[in-house]
Amino acid sequence: MRRVKVLLYNPQALFYTMPLALLAVGSALDPARYDVRIVDGRLERDPVRSLLDQDGAEVCLGMSVLSGAPIRDALRVTRAVKARRPDLPVVWGGWHPSLFPAETLHEPGIDVTVHGQGEVTFRELLERLAVAGPLDGLHGTASRVEGDGVLNPPRPLVDVNELPPHNYGLLPVETYFAHKGRRQLDYVSSIGCRFRCAFCADPFVYKRQWMGLSPSRVAAEVADLWRRYRFDELSFQDEAFFTDRQRVVAIADEFLGLGLGFTWKATLRPDQGAHLPDETLALCARSGLRHVVVGVESGAQEILDRITKGVHLEQVVETAARCARHGIGATFSFIVGFPGESDASVHATLNLIKRLRAMSPDFETPIFYYKPYPGSSLAAELVRAGHVLPQTLEAWANFDYIGSSGPWVSAEKQQLVERFQFYSRFAHGRGSWLRWPLQQLARWRCAHDDYRLPLEKALIEKVRPAPRLS
Repeated sequence: MRRVKVLLYNPQALFYTMPLALLAVGSALDPARYDVRIVDGRLERDPVRSLLDQDGAEVCLGMSVLSGAPIRDALRVTRAVKARRPDLPVVWGGWHPSLFPAETLHEPGIDVTVHGQGEVTFRELLERLAVAGPLDGLHGTASRVEGDGVLNPPRPLVDVNELPPHNYGLLPVETYFAHKGRRQLDYVSSIGCRFRCAFCADPFVYKRQWMGLSPSRVAAEVADLWRRYRFDELSFQDEAFFTDRQRVVAIADEFLGLGLGFTWKATLRPDQGAHLPDETLALCARSGLRHVVVGVESGAQEILDRITKGVHLEQVVETAARCARHGIGATFSFIVGFPGESDASVHATLNLIKRLRAMSPDFETPIFYYKPYPGSSLAAELVRAGHVLPQTLEAWANFDYIGSSGPWVSAEKQQLVERFQFYSRFAHGRGSWLRWPLQQLARWRCAHDDYRLPLEKALIEKVRPAPRLS
């Protein structure tokens, strides 16, 4: 039987995380029937040529698209492909089409969108495309009916244990290692999140559902991947890895039994860290846990309550203390600039960061600015109050939720935050003796909240190369 070629495209973005969403849908297809080709815009000089100048007939071009800058590249490639191959169906999936499944079809070059979990939906979609069948009524998609985008019913979540393992042979794994600057393998063991943070779109897409692979399957897959790629670090890309405590214990036990010597990192909520038995965290550390990513969001309890984070500040400090005690590094991420946030609230966040940074040189504390991410309840609240979200894909392409601030942040406040970020990073981080003078100055500035005339900041940012992202 001649295999049908399926093209999958990952748009350009800042980070070099492996395209696990495309890997998931590509791996769920029967390899005897489908020849899956994944092209990553971050790795290609001419992505359109890489997509179309191949042998064989394509059944469709699928993309996984995040809101923000990736939309710009996705639009560019979509339009270029359609110009050369107007007959080739183009399918968008991922976060943005999951939030705006019908609206995304306003772009003429997009024929179908997939919303939510995509493995089974995409497989059934290909069955219809292969025979030029009708697309209406396919659960988990939106398609055009008489020119208008029509949203079909959502598809219930499929147990991830019923889906096949991800075939990393579809990716140039060594190339990702090279771009990351380390042998770090990205892996996902669960989907969804049971929590209800008001700034996050996950509750909208997954309806606060969560499910994870069995510990034995995680261990078997990871062991196989390590023997093939000899990675040094396993990076769990789960939204909420520590959701099921007994599952975490079982995975740690499995990793200890493997004895393969890799380290691992994962996401951890402050309330989970504070309630985690000390022996469990010690077990995780023995099994290779070296870093956790902790979304704190704010150092002001009133903001945490407003965004329904479900976390108390003392839990943040307790989680940090436990990580420091077990030699586990952590990235505590924060958000400032919520609409109506007071100066006192911002300073409370900066003060908590100073406290955390002083607890371990292996702690990092990036600060982001709030932007109303589509699908979140807080964004919906702002829209009801008169805030206008982007209305076109081109406008969404300019939506920078990583580096820019919203209209609620004054230039003075943003200047304070940016200068603080610089000095807090140098005040307590690890470094050579050459950094010692700057470290002492940075500690003095942070202790006295004095960030005037940041000449050393301007000098270092001028000569220091941009950090490698992963």
